[in-house]
Amino acid sequence: MLLLKPCPAKGDDIEGNLSAESIILDEQTLQRDIQIAIEEENYAKAAKIRDDLRVLHEDSKASLLSGNSRFYDAFRRGDLATMQNLWAKGDDVCCVHPSANGISSYDFVMENWEIVWMNYEFPLEIELKNVRVHVKGDSGYVTCMEFVKTKGNSWGGQFVTNVFERINGQWFICVHHASPADL
Repeated sequence: MLLLKPCPAKGDDIEGNLSAESIILDEQTLQRDIQIAIEEENYAKAAKIRDDLRVLHEDSKASLLSGNSRFYDAFRRGDLATMQNLWAKGDDVCCVHPSANGISSYDFVMENWEIVWMNYEFPLEIELKNVRVHVKGDSGYVTCMEFVKTKGNSWGGQFVTNVFERINGQWFICVHHASPADL
C-alpha cells in the first residue's frame, strides 16, 4: 500500500496553464482540426493533433488528481476550513459515507463532516490504491480503494467515487460516495 502524499501535479492556478474556457475551446478546435486532417488524408498532421489532445487531457487529469489529493489531505487532517473550500457550493452536492444514507446540500454535507470527525484522532492514516482518473470537459471523477486507519490498528476499506466539477478553472468536489468493501 502507498501512503497518501500530495501529488506534484500541474494545477490550473499555476501561471502558464490554460484556463477552463481555453481548455474547452482548444479541445473543440483540436477535435475539429483532427477531423479535417483525416478528411484531407493528412495522417501525419492528424497524428500530431492526436498527441496534442493527449497532452491536453493529461494536464486536465493531473489537475483533477491534485484536487483529489487536496481533498484527502483535508480529510487526513480533519481540516474543516479547507474541506469547505474544496466542495462546490449549492444544494446539488452529495456525500455518502460507508453504510450511511446520502446527504445533500453544501451546508448539510459540511455539518456531517464535523460529526464524522468527532470520533477520530488526527492526523488519520489514509492510503489509496487503484486510483483511476476520468475527465470529460468540466466534469471528472476519481475512483479508488480508500483505506482509513480508525481507532487502534483497524483499517476500514471503502470503494470511493469522488466526482468533481471545474468552475472558473478550479476543480471542486460535488459528490463523495464511499461504499464498504471486504478486505
